[in-house]
Amino acid sequence: MKAINLEAIKNPGMFHKFLFILIAAFALTSCEPDDEVRNNPYLTNISFRLDLNLNLPEYNSLNFPGNSYVTYNRGINGVVVYNINNTQFTAFELSDPNHPLSGCSRLTVQGIIATCSCGDGNSYNILTGELSSGTGQYSLKPYRVRKSGNIIEVYN
Repeated sequence: MKAINLEAIKNPGMFHKFLFILIAAFALTSCEPDDEVRNNPYLTNISFRLDLNLNLPEYNSLNFPGNSYVTYNRGINGVVVYNINNTQFTAFELSDPNHPLSGCSRLTVQGIIATCSCGDGNSYNILTGELSSGTGQYSLKPYRVRKSGNIIEVYN
């Protein structure tokens, strides 16, 4: 066993550097990458952009908090956008994140609940993306949302 260098302990600057390096090395090796935590084996990561002009009648419901807009033409199986308070919006993928892609894994939205028709009772809250009933380890796949003037941009 190697003896501790007493000169390093007597020199506080050297000791602090050693302690910092030790803590940094521990922190870097003990954390798993964010992608591994969020990576869902059932949902691919596709790129898209959806612009919703709030001046158009099709998107008028998004001018009012508590309303949502659903499209099945973007994302994997579709996208739902929800207006929280006119400055905050959420957007989620309409594929059940706890199933392989199939005909029944497309979610339908009623109110703030998105429901799967695969027979396991999975449903999700479109404000948070969390599983509200059923079983599974994954929450809804979130998409980025940015509001600029009367345009809401949803993208991945």
